[in-house]
Amino acid sequence: MTVEEDLEEVRQLCELCDKCPLAQTRTNIVFSGGVPNSKLMLIGEAPGYYEDQQGEPFVGKAGQLLDRIFASVDLSRKKDVYICNTLKCRPPNNRDPYPEEKDACRAFLDAQIEILKPRIILLCGKVALNSMLNTNVGITRVRGQWFEGPFGSKMMPIFHPSYLLRNDSHEKGSPKWLMWQDIQAVKKAYDELS
Repeated sequence: MTVEEDLEEVRQLCELCDKCPLAQTRTNIVFSGGVPNSKLMLIGEAPGYYEDQQGEPFVGKAGQLLDRIFASVDLSRKKDVYICNTLKCRPPNNRDPYPEEKDACRAFLDAQIEILKPRIILLCGKVALNSMLNTNVGITRVRGQWFEGPFGSKMMPIFHPSYLLRNDSHEKGSPKWLMWQDIQAVKKAYDELS
């Protein structure tokens, strides 16, 4: 089977999932977006309202900002990035996922990572950071740093675009300025991949 067929098989299993109460309140599962590839994966937190409606990650204002961030270094979700979330169903009122919800979804995320074996994984926001690095450290303390990931990948925590939308400054040291440094480091690592 191809990578796409393997991912589709997992997506179909996800459609049937009822391991946690979020299955009862979702409109759609939000399995993935972008393009399957072994270079760059972004793991977000959980679907929001618009993502739940459309069944695709990062489609609201935060997603539009994410697209602009990628475009600033000539990357695109249409050709360079596979996007998924820690959770595949929307938590009510966009609250942080409960540990049992993350546990219920973990097999789907692990399958996505195992199928693609991405070389670079971006951990977008505190939920993705805490899930993948099994830590409660704040993202501001570790963003922009490289960590060893599954299958020999490199993982970098980055600010969630919704956080950047709430912090408008572009001054040196501001979250948007820091994100600019981080995305340039990601692009450099991406360009160095064979």
